[in-house]
This record gives sequence, structure tokens and C-alpha cells, in this order.
Amino acid sequence: MAAVLDERWIRSLHVESMRRADLHAEHDPHVLFQASTIGALLEGAYDGDLSFAELAEHGDLGLGTLNGLDGEMIALDGAFYRADVDGEVNPIAAEAKTPFAVVTRFEPTIDERLDGPLAHERLLERIDALVPAGASSCAIRLDGRFELVRARSVPAQSPPYRPLTEVVGGQHVFQLEDVVGTMLGFRFPAYVEGIEVAGFHLHFIDEGRRRGGHVLDSRSDGLRVRIDPSDDLHIELPPRIELADPDLAASTHAAIARAEGG
Repeated sequence: MAAVLDERWIRSLHVESMRRADLHAEHDPHVLFQASTIGALLEGAYDGDLSFAELAEHGDLGLGTLNGLDGEMIALDGAFYRADVDGEVNPIAAEAKTPFAVVTRFEPTIDERLDGPLAHERLLERIDALVPAGASSCAIRLDGRFELVRARSVPAQSPPYRPLTEVVGGQHVFQLEDVVGTMLGFRFPAYVEGIEVAGFHLHFIDEGRRRGGHVLDSRSDGLRVRIDPSDDLHIELPPRIELADPDLAASTHAAIARAEGG
């Protein structure tokens, strides 16, 4: 499937890196904002310098984690939530910080209904078919009833930090059954591997804002899907963090696959 997608998503993603002094609130539509890089997270850079109050200036929908890799972050409708190691969800304090997050001011240009039932891979294929041919990336929101969401979170880490591929060995995997909620996240092209997660990166939260986590698998009934295509990614680089060398993308793919897929 990846090869087919690469042929369709032929426009370059405009990546702009900035340091803290250059940060400005995002007001333009269809712009993605990211704190740090997935490559830095893979290497154990779990302490960030961006607060969630600052992150909120750049978007109202997204995902990520908290300092110390303390849970999975879900941003929805301008509110930020943390799913702990058991999938229990609580609001995130504005002063808390993140070592990695991606958000956008969600303004979808596509709003469709997907009839179920849909296994997870089939769901992703249906989303792919809706993405405009020229879009290099997109933000995604799926609302409805899920027969099953298989999700995970990881325990909080303490310095000296281990690489993410080691940490996920202790992840907690859990299942949510017959649940109404929202699955959200992003789809990035293969050529940003190391800066971002190539392909789909999705988190889930139920409608009661009580349970959620990083999505590993799902089965869903009919869903409403909204898609916000984007060609602009702005990245805030914390001290000592640099953009990954694009030539290293192939060598990081396996590590990202282990970390993201468990």
C-alpha cells in the first residue's frame, strides 16, 4: 500500500524548522505544527521545553506524549488529555510540557460517511481513497461506534532514558469494546520518516473522555470521517535537537515500526 500512496502523494511537504525564539501562533489554515521529531523521541529525548499552553496556540486537534514519556496525549476540540498506562484519561495541565506532539487547527475540507463494518486495514484504505491526489499529508478525525479498539500506552520513564524501542517492550496493551468515541491523528508520506511517523499515526478517546490510547488495531461500524489535507509542517526544535538526515530514513523505518506498532 505504501508504494501506491507515494505515487499519489507527489507534492513535496514544506518543512520549516524553528527554535523557541522564532515561535509564533499558527493562524493559517491547513498548517501542521510539531514539537521536536520522532527520531529524537526514538533516541530517548523525553524532556521537552514546550508547555501545553504554548502548544494550544498552534492547534486544537492532535497527538503526542508528555515529559518522561508519561502517557499518550490526545488533543480534541482544543482540550488536551493524557491516557495513562492503563488507558485511563485525564485532562492535562496547561503548564505540563511535551517532548513530542503534532497539532493543527482542524479545518476539514472532506466530510464523508463510511459504512461499516470495517476492519482497521480496510478503514485506512477507505481514508486513503478520500485524500486528494495532490495532498502530501493530512489530519484525520473519525467519529462513531467502534466494535473494538486495541490500544496501548507506556509507563512513565526516569533518567537516564532508554531508547523508545526498548521502552515499548514494557507497554500496556488493552482493548476497548463497543465504544463510541473519536479516533484522530495524521497521515504523512514516506519521505519524512525520522522527522515524523510515515503512514498513519492515530490515537483514540471515548466520548466520555475516560478511556483512550495509541491505536494498534480497530473494528468499527459506520463512521463519520473528516480530513484536513496539508502541505505545510512547522517544527519547533528544542535545544540539542536537529532535523533528521533524510538519507537516514530507511535505517529508522524498522525502529519506528517497532515503536509505533508495538
